[in-house]
Amino acid sequence: MRILVTGGAGYIGSHTVRALVERGDRVVVLDNLSTGHRDATRGAELVVGDLRDGSAVRRALRRCRAESVVHFAAKALVPESVRHPEEYFDVNVVGGLTLLREMTHYGVKKIVFSSSAAVYGEPRARLIHENLPYDPINPYGETKALFEKMLKAFCAAFGVGSISLRYFNAAGAAPDGALGERHDHETHVIPLVLRAALNPRKRFSIFGTDYPTPDGTCVRDFVHVCDLADAHMLALGAVRPGKCEVYNLGCGHGYSVREVVETAKRVTGRPIRIAEGRCRPGDPPRLVASSQKIRKRLGWKPRHASLESIIRDAWRFELAGRR
Repeated sequence: MRILVTGGAGYIGSHTVRALVERGDRVVVLDNLSTGHRDATRGAELVVGDLRDGSAVRRALRRCRAESVVHFAAKALVPESVRHPEEYFDVNVVGGLTLLREMTHYGVKKIVFSSSAAVYGEPRARLIHENLPYDPINPYGETKALFEKMLKAFCAAFGVGSISLRYFNAAGAAPDGALGERHDHETHVIPLVLRAALNPRKRFSIFGTDYPTPDGTCVRDFVHVCDLADAHMLALGAVRPGKCEVYNLGCGHGYSVREVVETAKRVTGRPIRIAEGRCRPGDPPRLVASSQKIRKRLGWKPRHASLESIIRDAWRFELAGRR
């Protein structure tokens, strides 16, 4: 298969690119390298360009003669989206529209979209199903919901087929330590916990200890990045022109921030110093997925479902980064 992967130099994108290349697909990556890494695209051809630049998108589509698109490229930090919503609407919505325009111009009818549980906001359901309404509580979630709505419109008007994969908390790293999270300004829970384990002088900050959860800290459903890559490959085989589908990706079990810290202590065998802070704007107290739909329809099943295995792989990557 010939596939354009936008944002393929980033965290989840690079793991998916690796899996596609190993499967034998022809992969071209479009990435502006603002947060991604050139060396994370090994095996694929890299076109350096911005999603909002129609000429860059055209160049990438032509380069691989794309049959399908996997769309990761986006700004993806909730607190930053609250402070700078204009940047998020520009990149995630305007950039997404540019991609869809160029796809339809070149007759590319299949797209798998990296969406987010942020489209749900703060649902009261203990397990979040795909039939819940859009109710985002931050600009990041708004932009993901808007692009999903654009996909429906392009499906109706131009016959574009799409599968939107609504991730819960992506985590972990490639088991061989070759790929993992490499953000200049890290905000994700697990790498921050592990960096506090590596450096005794650092403290891990818990943002909010009075949420309506069993121990007062946020509860999240963590899903291994390699399981996310598997889901994208299944989705590429299932997407059909003229059909628009959405699927949750999660393990169906939530862990609190304090539980993450305790698990990290066991995995690393090191103490972790804690600092307690205020809740961050736009952070829901609990997000846990029902992923029964994708399990039944596409046969997806997480291979790395335990929090301990997720943290163990992430720890291996952190240690490799220090050698």
